[in-house]
Amino acid sequence: MFKLDKSSPKGLLAVEWVALAYLIFTVALILFTYTSHKDPIGLIGGRVQVLAMMAALWFIHRWFPCQFTVTLRVVLQAALLSWWYPDTYELNKVLPNLDPTFAAIDQSMFGYQPALLFHEALPKWMSEAFYLGYWSYYPMIAGVIVYYFIWQREDFLRATFVMLTAFFAFYVIFDLIPVAGPTFYYEYVGRSAIEEGIFPDVGDHFMNSQACWPAPGNSDGFFYSLVESAKNAGERPTAAFPSSHVGCSTVILMLALYSKHWKISLIIMPLYILLCLATVYIQAHYAIDAMVGFFVGISFYFFFNFIYKRVQNEHL
Repeated sequence: MFKLDKSSPKGLLAVEWVALAYLIFTVALILFTYTSHKDPIGLIGGRVQVLAMMAALWFIHRWFPCQFTVTLRVVLQAALLSWWYPDTYELNKVLPNLDPTFAAIDQSMFGYQPALLFHEALPKWMSEAFYLGYWSYYPMIAGVIVYYFIWQREDFLRATFVMLTAFFAFYVIFDLIPVAGPTFYYEYVGRSAIEEGIFPDVGDHFMNSQACWPAPGNSDGFFYSLVESAKNAGERPTAAFPSSHVGCSTVILMLALYSKHWKISLIIMPLYILLCLATVYIQAHYAIDAMVGFFVGISFYFFFNFIYKRVQNEHL
């Protein structure tokens, strides 16, 4: 870990180039919509801080090139995902909200709103299983990163590149396609309108409001409380379409399958299924969000693997 390695990459890692590209993209987006933001200087200032942290770790690595400093650079990008996620709300809330369109798509596909009725069709005691699945999203991310770091370190940079680049790609979509999700949209519109298939525009409601429905299910459950705590801490009316929970967990599952370590795959598989169902059960997503998220996740896995291998071959 701490052994000096002069063959260690001297420039930016592949995932850092992606992070830098996303940073530049969002700065351009902020400047393009500058007058619509309450604090555009603060948004840009946050990006300056991110850039400073990346630069600091890069200089540390140049001074002390080893596996440990490379890992720190990757871990920073993974940790910053929780900062970039709510930031999508700050960027897309100035654009016209699209929830009526996606609620209408679900209505036309099913004749009702799955996000409204799914939890009501199941016994309340089952809710803990879905909340376990939804909460497991975070351990799944960390678990696969740790697995590759410890047991397949030669593939660590590829695996983390594919996973983290998938997140950034979803964030680009969220920045440009503002969909808050059922829990926020239903709260604003009201149940009676939703049941009647009426999906009015929200105007600039989400510019100033983050009110949402309380999550359904057993409110005394342990995993229910964990998900609600995370929701209260960092959830925003953003990032509903397509579901990054479904998409990125699909990428994670495929990385686990690729590792051929069947124990980790068998652990992740049932949690993955529960997570995909939970996105609609807890009213975080419309059904169309979850379905598209699945196919986007598969596409991202193969595409970003291809990109990484091509970049690596060009540097050999």
